[in-house]
Amino acid sequence: MSEQAPQNTENVNSTLAEKAKEAAELPAELLRSEIEQASKVYQIIIDFFANYSFQLVGAVLIFLLGLWVSGKVSRMVLKLCDKQKLDITLSRFLASTTKMLVMVMISIIALNKIGISVTPFIAAIGALSLGAGLALQGLLANYAAGFNIIITRPFVVGDTIEVQGVAGIVEEVQLAFTVIKDENAAQITIPNKHIVGEVMLNSRKDSLLKLSVGISYQDNPIEVVALVERTLEKLDIFSDEVRMQVGIDEFADSAINIGVRLWIPTTNLYAAKYSANQAIYLAFEKAGVTIPFPQQDIHLIEPNKLKEV
Repeated sequence: MSEQAPQNTENVNSTLAEKAKEAAELPAELLRSEIEQASKVYQIIIDFFANYSFQLVGAVLIFLLGLWVSGKVSRMVLKLCDKQKLDITLSRFLASTTKMLVMVMISIIALNKIGISVTPFIAAIGALSLGAGLALQGLLANYAAGFNIIITRPFVVGDTIEVQGVAGIVEEVQLAFTVIKDENAAQITIPNKHIVGEVMLNSRKDSLLKLSVGISYQDNPIEVVALVERTLEKLDIFSDEVRMQVGIDEFADSAINIGVRLWIPTTNLYAAKYSANQAIYLAFEKAGVTIPFPQQDIHLIEPNKLKEV
């Protein structure tokens, strides 16, 4: 027993020493493995640049040259459209589309320069497009509607339109949305799918202003109509393309209503309305025209007369 105990102790010590040696050698092996992997990556990079350095430089130069050429071609297309007096929205669309097509062709040439085939990319793009088309139907509908607007041009920048309960001046037409500005100078963004296929009012650059004012039955409505016409002509607030219309609008219970229709530049709509109302009121006051308030006449019948009847 006394001889076996020292032998067991020696075995344990030997095992511990081997484990300690293995533990000490493990970081060194890991370090050597990392160094070998880094060396392989470095060698791959060196070989790649040694074999394709000229191709890479050529591809970069081709891409930069293509970027410059696409910008020049886009500006040339825009100038050509301006000379032909095309709509600004259509001109911008043609210019941006031309630039995109040139960049696609240049990218294909640059990729081929470094030996990358674009065929797998085209197949992958086709598969992704199918999935994206199903997932983004609403967004794609906006782009399709925007393309329809640009081609058919139911309105252009500067027109006054009313659609989906909002109205304003068209500021910008993009493929996905249209931006209009209302009389409060607030910008309203309308998705194009809510414009195409809907009932839309396009009054070009003007908006119709309707006014109505009542006069007493004791006043001559023909003279009052002439007075209103003379008063509004002095203001110079309506469009010259369409004459204003003033006439007897209605024979109401308490008044004869004089109606006024004016085509006003949309940017000055409410200012023109307030000026016209003020001018009409002052003209009526000066001419002695009465603006009546609603009233009813009540006739009382005496009880004795009621019995006789």
